[in-house]
Amino acid sequence: MIVFYYMGNVNAEGLSNGRLLFCREGRQMSRILVIEDDQLLNGGLCFNLQNGGYETIPVYDLKSAYPVVESQKFDLMLLDVNLPDGNGFDFAREIQGFNRKPLIFITAHELDEEVMKGFSLGADDYITKPFNVQIAMQRIQAVLRRTMGNKEEHIYRCGNLVIDFETRTVTKSGEKLALTPTEFKLLYVFVKNENMALTRNLLLEKLWDSEGNFVDEHTLTINISRLRAKIKDAQYKYIKTLYGMGYQWIGVQNE
Repeated sequence: MIVFYYMGNVNAEGLSNGRLLFCREGRQMSRILVIEDDQLLNGGLCFNLQNGGYETIPVYDLKSAYPVVESQKFDLMLLDVNLPDGNGFDFAREIQGFNRKPLIFITAHELDEEVMKGFSLGADDYITKPFNVQIAMQRIQAVLRRTMGNKEEHIYRCGNLVIDFETRTVTKSGEKLALTPTEFKLLYVFVKNENMALTRNLLLEKLWDSEGNFVDEHTLTINISRLRAKIKDAQYKYIKTLYGMGYQWIGVQNE
């Protein structure tokens, strides 16, 4: 699902009015990637999105956008068509093969050709200048509601890892990893609680299944060690030891 937005010369002051546009209660905060080279506009969009209950990832050029798209989780992308180092349409076409997240184009040109190109990439909506921030935010909310619903995303990408929770498969740099059921369950618990401190007792509880099969302290240590050895590489460690506390999934962050 792609939504095409037309935005003209909108300044950050007009966007950053400090009003709470809307807030979604009881749901996990969605992450929105904002690729816009105008720092004032980017900052204004992020300001209102954060006030609206979203987490934002600001990016200002395509060179910086590629690694973010490949390694970070997000639910929606706002993408400027005209960037200093490339074309947003070309970028969207390139990443469609491995990233099909909802996409909103941002353009400063009211050209029929651009609107048609947006539709050719799968766009199903667009707005023109002058645009109302509240309406834009409601459209973002509607797109996320249609595309995400209450379904859990089953593909997780992080660094060189791709995890498919439906097929219970994990690949690292394109090569399939052989994980035991306990290792996969452990990996699931880590990635679904990203950046959270997980105590050993909590992990033991999560690994205790409905049939009463459980993992003891020694087995937990062995499984974490084996999982780490299988998923880590020269670039990323993924799992951090919190001495005296437990463990933390840090993804591609440095320890």
